[in-house]
Amino acid sequence: MKLLLDTHTFLWWVTDDPRLSGAARTIMAEGNNDLFLSAASGWEIAIKARRGRLRLPPNLKEYIAEQIQSNAIAVLPIQLNHALHVYKLPDHHKDPFDRMLIAQSQLENLPLLTKDPMIAKYDVVIIW
Repeated sequence: MKLLLDTHTFLWWVTDDPRLSGAARTIMAEGNNDLFLSAASGWEIAIKARRGRLRLPPNLKEYIAEQIQSNAIAVLPIQLNHALHVYKLPDHHKDPFDRMLIAQSQLENLPLLTKDPMIAKYDVVIIW
């Protein structure tokens, strides 16, 4: 199965946070699923870490690259069609990073591993 990770899902996985659901933990640990992290999540992590809202190692670029590699996660780039698709989305969710994940989920037909109840208001498959 191919899955798109929400930013918090990725962070909770790599930090072994107990808030990660059992179902998400099982899916991510199985090793036979294709996991994707959006470039939008990397952007969100960088902004939040810079503002002190996330405590991560100081060499953020190296840390995230190591986590992506060691957890066999592929990076999903932001394409122009993803960005333009955001225009069509209803305004249920105001967070621009989550709106990008929703667009990517819809266009790439990727279920989202997320705890965010606002994302469930969109036409996307949610797993948690």
